[in-house]
Amino acid sequence: MASEKEAALAAVRSDSPTIFDKIINKEIPAKVVYEDDKVLAFRDISPQAPTHILIIPKDKDGLSGLSKAEERHVEILGHLLYTAKLVAKQEGLEDGFRIVINDGPNGCQSVYHIHVHLLGGRQMNWPPG
Repeated sequence: MASEKEAALAAVRSDSPTIFDKIINKEIPAKVVYEDDKVLAFRDISPQAPTHILIIPKDKDGLSGLSKAEERHVEILGHLLYTAKLVAKQEGLEDGFRIVINDGPNGCQSVYHIHVHLLGGRQMNWPPG
């Protein structure tokens, strides 16, 4: 399997359906840990920490990455972060967690559907990557 860096460099930004759209539409199985009318949270298939959950908006609305955010996206961006807090509590991450949003090739983004990584269950290091 390609490294995350290789996957990010090979990824193409487009408005075409992504693997996340297929997960939202239940075409691909995922271990869902949280869902509401706006977002879906599920376990990452290549976890980088004991707890590694992806949180995605159900409606991409042109938000392929954070750099594409517009004022109309403020509500969903806030909801993604609030959901991360709810899921962290649900997962028992009382001692802390990390939130990551990769953007673009240099940010190691490999799926162009904005998503929040919730990482926890171990001591994180600084600086990151």
